Amino acid sequence: MIDNPNKTWKDVNPSLPAIKIEVLGPPPTSGTRDSFAELFMEAGCQQYSWIKSLKDIDEKRYKRVCHTVREDGAYVEAGENDNLIVQKIETNPNALGIFGYSFLVENTDKLKGMKIDGIAPSFETIASAKYPTSRPLFIYVKKAHIGVIPGLKEFVAEYVSDKAIGEEGYLTDRGLVALEKSSLTKVRADVNNMKNFKP
Repeated sequence: MIDNPNKTWKDVNPSLPAIKIEVLGPPPTSGTRDSFAELFMEAGCQQYSWIKSLKDIDEKRYKRVCHTVREDGAYVEAGENDNLIVQKIETNPNALGIFGYSFLVENTDKLKGMKIDGIAPSFETIASAKYPTSRPLFIYVKKAHIGVIPGLKEFVAEYVSDKAIGEEGYLTDRGLVALEKSSLTKVRADVNNMKNFKP
């Protein structure tokens, strides 16, 4: 691979302005960074057959190629604190930021969400998984641990309760986008029936 020659957005696409590329995002230790690599960067890799085929031949090299961000100053690791990314974007309105939806909602007076494939980030587009970079959060519990590990069954029941992941739930207040009603009903039924997960 070669060093990225694009210094401005116009270099990437002639229809874009000649503004210096600056993307503020999380470090490699962040789950948001992992999701960005999987949902965006790997999607770009899939456009090239030789890179796509590399995943089956040499997965380490594939990850190195597809998950490595440029280190020439265009991508700035702003730490695990998404508030810091918001503050840095305030000082440079031409910069892009990579962070969770809750920080966009909390800062709509300062930030504008990006449409992807014509779809804007919203509670509805994320809950329905129509927004291309929305991602589900899974928890897995071993059936053998139910009744053995104290509080595990109660924890799972609490996690899927209305007061936790309902539309007005406390996890929603912390940035989790609740599932649509039909999906949430199915998840609760799966939990109550202790349905096995099959990958």
